[in-house]
Amino acid sequence: MGNKNIGCLMEKILILEGGFNEEHEISLNTAKEIKRSLTNLNISFDSLLVKPQTFSEDINHYNNDYLCFNALHGTFGEDGTIQKILENKKIRYTHSDSITSNIGFNKFLTKKKIQNTKILTAESFLLKATNLDEIKIREIFEQFNSFVVKPVSSGSSYGVQIIKDSKDLENFVRNIENNHNIYKKHNELLIERYIAGRELTVAVVNKENISEAVEVTEIISNNYFYDYQSKYSKGFSRHILPAKLPVKIYDNCLKYAKIVHDTIKCRNLSRSDFLYDNKNIYFLEINTQPGLTSISLVPEQLKHKNISFDNLIQNIINSSL
Repeated sequence: MGNKNIGCLMEKILILEGGFNEEHEISLNTAKEIKRSLTNLNISFDSLLVKPQTFSEDINHYNNDYLCFNALHGTFGEDGTIQKILENKKIRYTHSDSITSNIGFNKFLTKKKIQNTKILTAESFLLKATNLDEIKIREIFEQFNSFVVKPVSSGSSYGVQIIKDSKDLENFVRNIENNHNIYKKHNELLIERYIAGRELTVAVVNKENISEAVEVTEIISNNYFYDYQSKYSKGFSRHILPAKLPVKIYDNCLKYAKIVHDTIKCRNLSRSDFLYDNKNIYFLEINTQPGLTSISLVPEQLKHKNISFDNLIQNIINSSL
């Protein structure tokens, strides 16, 4: 297939998909949409189902004429690991570099960076997953009254639990062994004061090395919060686009998302999540490789601004060369 859009700069695109973590299926769905778009754009491509244990050898079958389109999500593909391998082999790839990916995937490191700006974040601290026991959980409840438990490095809201009241607390304690199984792959947990508010998200895209916030979406989930099921199953959440907010709050969300994107030096695109409690805006986390599935938030926001998915994919490629 010809390559009319990127000319002689690049022979082919290599789509990296799959991975081995809980976000494997999401990666495959993202890759499916990318393949459809590349076909529309008449850009030739190959794909590689990534196996972390053999990737360093598998990638040797492709030379640096390829641009790797990173369609991975989660551990290995999004946390700076695969990015570092590609950098060492001098192979070009999309999305953020290894340093930014590592920071963005670690919720605690991201919050530390953002605390140097004027953007508010919820009070939080790190806890080793092995120290999660009944005594500690009750201590945290006494300290915060209501709180959130998150794996410090994970995506798609995997493992996020909210303890709002004593009923939630007792349920968490009663299922402590099951919770240990949920968190056994994660060394550290982020314990964060719970803030009741509206869940908001903002996409940021780079065009000619200048970042631009796209829109603000309010997410109304049928579940406790915007969890894995709400994100990837139709009918479990509603997206209000554009979010019905006071103009100043809406504009500040756009401004803050751009600040976060630029502060940790994201490339191509990102998506930042916020909470608004009718008084303040709180930054929650950033996704440096947001999903690009048919029901994902970034394509939805771009479509609202009359920017096609094909245009997004072309722009990601152009800004990665």
